[in-house]
Amino acid sequence: MRILSVVGTRPQLIKAAALLPELRARHDVLLVDTGQHWDERMAGTFFAELGLPHPDHSLGVGGGGHAAQTGRMLAALEPVLEAEGPDAVLVYGDTNSTLSGTLAAAKLGIPVAHVEAGLRTGDPVSPFPEETNRVLIGRIASLHFAATRRAAENLRAEGVPDERVLVTGNTVVDALLTAVGKIRSAPPPIPGLDEATLASADKIVVVTGHRRESFGPGFEAICRAIGRIAESFPAALIV
Repeated sequence: MRILSVVGTRPQLIKAAALLPELRARHDVLLVDTGQHWDERMAGTFFAELGLPHPDHSLGVGGGGHAAQTGRMLAALEPVLEAEGPDAVLVYGDTNSTLSGTLAAAKLGIPVAHVEAGLRTGDPVSPFPEETNRVLIGRIASLHFAATRRAAENLRAEGVPDERVLVTGNTVVDALLTAVGKIRSAPPPIPGLDEATLASADKIVVVTGHRRESFGPGFEAICRAIGRIAESFPAALIV
């Protein structure tokens, strides 16, 4: 099978890194990078760090508002799909790159497989553009790879047939486990921290918070959880 995989942001690179080696062992897989995250720190270094191959097509579509960016991606993706003729298009998550890959494939009659399908905020008038993308992709995709049973239930509640929904687990967790193995064998330097500090820590907790959904109460909950870790493990190192 010929599969065209569309990425464009750091989270998508992480998900793709977990899947592409397995897919390429069985199928002909092409990688297209829309360029939604375009600078070296946002995405460039991730290809090398995650062991991802150089994209077969780099569209260079980054910046601008949601509508303009999505429109440019659609225009850039269509000729690539027509030239490559994939049997399926694989998309990840809920970004403008994901929506554009889904729409471009659907308009050409190419089946779409969606990784991390079925996530919902539960807010019918969500202010987050990602929620709009999720719902639209959920209506269009042919196969829905849900990370959790709850995500699968969300899709079924929206009328997606059972045979099109598969609970596959979370590719980010797969990537994390791979990273843990690498870190244990060769710990990378952490800016501002010396080896003695690292060696004295009972646990090392790395926290990122970037979603709009995390603003306000969401991030307060994250901080409370970090506080509980610090209380339970006084020598924990929070990064």
